[in-house]
Amino acid sequence: MKKFSSFIALILAILAFSFVGVNAQSFSGRGNVSASSIERQVFKEIIRLPYYGLFDNIKFEVKGNTVILHGKVLSLGTRKSAERVVKRIPGVQRVVNNIENLPLSSFDNSIRRRIVSEFVKSAGVYPYIREPNPSVRNIVERGRVRRE
Repeated sequence: MKKFSSFIALILAILAFSFVGVNAQSFSGRGNVSASSIERQVFKEIIRLPYYGLFDNIKFEVKGNTVILHGKVLSLGTRKSAERVVKRIPGVQRVVNNIENLPLSSFDNSIRRRIVSEFVKSAGVYPYIREPNPSVRNIVERGRVRRE
C-alpha cells in the first residue's frame, strides 16, 4: 500500500510539471492571431497525431510567428508529422523541428513492455495511459527511463 501511495504521489508530481515548458510571447504576424491561440492549436494538433503515445514527448515554444518543437519520439514518422501539422496552423510562418527520434532497441522495447505491464497492474492508473493525451510520458533511451 505504501508503494502504491508513493506511486500516486509521483504521478501527481509528474502531472504538475507536465504543463511547464510552453513559453508565450506577443505575436505580430498575419491578421489578429494571438500567441495563446497558436499555442492552443499546436497543442491540439500534436495530441491528435496518430502515433503520438505514452513513449513520446513533444514540447513547443511560440516565438512570434515561429514555433520551435522539442522532445523525443519513438514512432518513426511522428517527428515529420508534427512539423507538417504545425506548419498548417494559421499564423505560423516557420517551424523549427528539434524533435529527436529515439533509437530502435529491443532492450528498450522490453523495458517499455514492463512499464505498460506495471501500469496495468495498478488498476487506478491504467485509464490515464489509454487516453489520446496520456498524463504520463515515459522516455526510454539506451536502457534509461525518464518520466516527463
